[in-house]
Amino acid sequence: MTARARFEQQLAALDALRENASSPATLEALRRALANRNNFLAGKAARLAAEFRLSALIPDLLSALQRFYVDPVKTDPQCWAKMALAAALSGLGYQESVPFLRGLGHVQMEPVWGGQEDTAAGLRGACAAALVECRDIGDHALLSHLLEVLVDPNTKVRIEAARAIGRLNRPEAGLLLRLRILGGDPEPEALGACFAALLAVEGQSAIGFVSRFLDSRGDDASEAALALGLMRDPEAVQVLLERWRRERRADFADTLLSALALSRQQPAIDFLLGLISADDGGAASAVGALAAAGLPPSLHPQIETAVERSGNPELRAAFSKSFGSQQGQAQQKS
Repeated sequence: MTARARFEQQLAALDALRENASSPATLEALRRALANRNNFLAGKAARLAAEFRLSALIPDLLSALQRFYVDPVKTDPQCWAKMALAAALSGLGYQESVPFLRGLGHVQMEPVWGGQEDTAAGLRGACAAALVECRDIGDHALLSHLLEVLVDPNTKVRIEAARAIGRLNRPEAGLLLRLRILGGDPEPEALGACFAALLAVEGQSAIGFVSRFLDSRGDDASEAALALGLMRDPEAVQVLLERWRRERRADFADTLLSALALSRQQPAIDFLLGLISADDGGAASAVGALAAAGLPPSLHPQIETAVERSGNPELRAAFSKSFGSQQGQAQQKS
């Protein structure tokens, strides 16, 4: 049997464990796979251990994780095993910080065409999220560690760091996020994660700070608007409504409508329905915003009624295209 065929056979055997996830034989099979030198097979076993809620395998997960830090470029290219192992530990409720702190600081430079590339960004992001649940580390020490990845060179790591900080109910967390926002970020999505995290930490007291960025140009303003919408707070909705009424940039006005739809607050929904019914400026964008917001199907008849009241055939076509496809997908799922 070739090495490739043996590898595929081992993968198939792991997949077959789902048929009897709770048996002692499954536990032993996963234990053996976690000890395998192949990083892909060990990572697969880690994901299954978390899926099956096999807390008895935590010592094996820890042992495997430590093993893949030895000569990591050779033993675990792309950090496939380490990412899966760290995620499995977190998923099983492991709350000791040591393995996650190690992952948070791990950089793994691997050869690529024209130079080297860090493949450990996903690991650092996963460990940032896991650390928030650890009980053996205080908030001050935790923020000190997360501060470093909040300015990580990798955008995805910065996003995960901001999200992790957003789960801390501490005033220091808000101050750290404010400072990061004021310093700016070259990637709008990372700045948006900081906006959302700040609003999660400080609540309504941060709305004024975030709303200042609605006066920015380009993506920063859009990220601020969407973060305010996703806050799903009546005060944030009022800020967005007031800004839309005086906005003169068509593209940003559409973003504000999207933020209002995402808020799912009744005053915002009523406002959007009113735009559609009156076939007022922004009516077509309002239909699109409501379609993209993933609203519950119970609201679809209200949107359809507003479209019919408009008497605009283009709005009817837009509604049929957007909401007709959603209804079809819902029927397929059911």
